[in-house]
Amino acid sequence: MAKKNKDNRKNMVYSTNPDFEYEYENDGEQKETLPPNHQNLKVYLDTKAKKRGKQATLVNGFVGTDEDLKDLAKMLKTKCAVGGSVKDGEILIQGDFREKVTQILTQEGYKAKKI
Repeated sequence: MAKKNKDNRKNMVYSTNPDFEYEYENDGEQKETLPPNHQNLKVYLDTKAKKRGKQATLVNGFVGTDEDLKDLAKMLKTKCAVGGSVKDGEILIQGDFREKVTQILTQEGYKAKKI
């Protein structure tokens, strides 16, 4: 059994009951990745995510595992030939690549909307 982290305890700090079992936030939850044609991705430009007002393209709305999200981000970064990252369930691509990212996602079978 995997070691449980105290930070993942749900709604309980301390209990004096010796038979009490803590509830953990991620007990048995494994997000399944939806197929590309069921994904509703939103592509938009953000200048606040980067320092000093630099532009960044954000892709939001992915439903699935973190590994699949990282694979999608890697594919987008490679095809756009730029850097980027994955944070808080969003893909951040450096620069204004809204058109290109939307085009790549639709070619891969995703439902992508430019906002």
